[in-house]
Amino acid sequence: MNRAPHRLVDEYESRLQPLETEFHRAYWDSQVEATAENDRRREKLELELRRLKGDPATLAAVTAALDEGVHEPVLARQLEVMKLSLMGNQMTEAQRTQLVEVSSEVEGEFNRYRPQVDGRQLNENQIVEVLRTSDDEDLRQRTYSASKEIGHRVSGRVRELARLRNAVALKLGFADYYTMSLELQQLSEEWLFRLFDELDELTTEPFRRWKTALDESLRYRFGTTELFPWHYPDPFFQHLPPGVGVTFDQELKHLSAAELSLRTFDRWGIDLRAVLEMSDLFPRESKAENAFCLDMDRSGRDVRILANTVPGERWALIMLHECGHAAYDTSFDRRLPYLLRRPAHTFVTEGVAILAERLGRNPQWLVEIAGISEAAVEARTRDLAESSAAQSILFARWVLVVSHFERELYADPEADLDARWWDLVERYQLVGRPDVELSGAWASKIHVAAAPVYYQNYLLGELVASQLQETLTERAGGLLTPEAGEVLAEHLFRHGNQWRWDKLIEEATGRPLSPKPFAAQIAI
Repeated sequence: MNRAPHRLVDEYESRLQPLETEFHRAYWDSQVEATAENDRRREKLELELRRLKGDPATLAAVTAALDEGVHEPVLARQLEVMKLSLMGNQMTEAQRTQLVEVSSEVEGEFNRYRPQVDGRQLNENQIVEVLRTSDDEDLRQRTYSASKEIGHRVSGRVRELARLRNAVALKLGFADYYTMSLELQQLSEEWLFRLFDELDELTTEPFRRWKTALDESLRYRFGTTELFPWHYPDPFFQHLPPGVGVTFDQELKHLSAAELSLRTFDRWGIDLRAVLEMSDLFPRESKAENAFCLDMDRSGRDVRILANTVPGERWALIMLHECGHAAYDTSFDRRLPYLLRRPAHTFVTEGVAILAERLGRNPQWLVEIAGISEAAVEARTRDLAESSAAQSILFARWVLVVSHFERELYADPEADLDARWWDLVERYQLVGRPDVELSGAWASKIHVAAAPVYYQNYLLGELVASQLQETLTERAGGLLTPEAGEVLAEHLFRHGNQWRWDKLIEEATGRPLSPKPFAAQIAI
């Protein structure tokens, strides 16, 4: 047996594992406490990690080994995963340094910046609260505009990042960074946008009907004939407004989002207590305002969630989502090699997280986990199904905005991106552009700068969630049974990244990924 490929993988893993773990710890520290010192440490380690992942000699050796042919499936997959990562990091030292410095600077500014309204600093939760509850149009407009200030502050640097990323992609023979990223994620750009066109067609008319009714209610509420982005319930119009459809916000306000998640995953036989003990779950100054789950070392023993929970339905659902990621990360077969102890694809773990989040709108969950009376839930079951479908459609339309925008950002970073952003918002969300100047509003979504070419995974995750939901109903007798947890653990989680995403989905659900289950579940 030729041991060279084995040695190649072993040597790479022995260098990668400790460095990646150290970087994850530095990244975590930079998110829970945004200080210059934490940012510098994270930046230093990210540079070291990118150097290792961008080693041209290792890429040449991996490519040669794969070209010669590797007959051991696990070894071949390790080499394939290495090649994809190594290709994405081929750049000069100057490019690498500049990318890390600018991206760290931008993300640090997101974490530290709090806009002011009427002399008061507002965090993200407070901005959302104003847009969800206030009937004061002037306050809403000022608050919405303030939420976009971060975009104006960073937009020039985000363009710079797009230019830098494009330069790397062009050197590797790709049209631009967007095309390169999809290919290295093992996604066909043609397939993806054909699928997006199909989802656009499936959701256009139900969304138009739903939004027409919403707009009528908003015009009546605000006594206006013309609606602007600040009339909607959040800065990006990706969540249902309060009072539209069904909400259990009041019933959930006295319950702990973390405790609800623990009870939920206990039903699946997945104990996440150790995860939550190591997590950082409550808002404070100089802490990142988004939510994420981070597997620190791929051991299954140090998975953490960053969140900013406040009482109510919104953060209960977000915690279910992040715990879905954690359940996946803690359930790999630990006999897998380090490189394969991770999800098969970003959108597969997103699918699990979305499935878990949907449980928070499931009648059985509301009664058995949240403890809401059966009569109260039964009285709203039909409305609950309709509002859940509306939320899925609303979010799908928002993902279409971001995904199309990112494609165009990398196709031409010098374009009039403000105009293009509002064109897409009007096209897919049917929201009119503002009558005040909001330069750089497109950059106020942190993913555009800090998680490039990621957003499509949320919509693909919706499809995975729907297909898994259908599978668990068929095979496990429902979504909140021990059998459902067994199906997920045995057919999805334990396999890690030893197969491509398409093979794994077919193994887990018995069929290739399809939009049909999603389309059936959004019929309203």
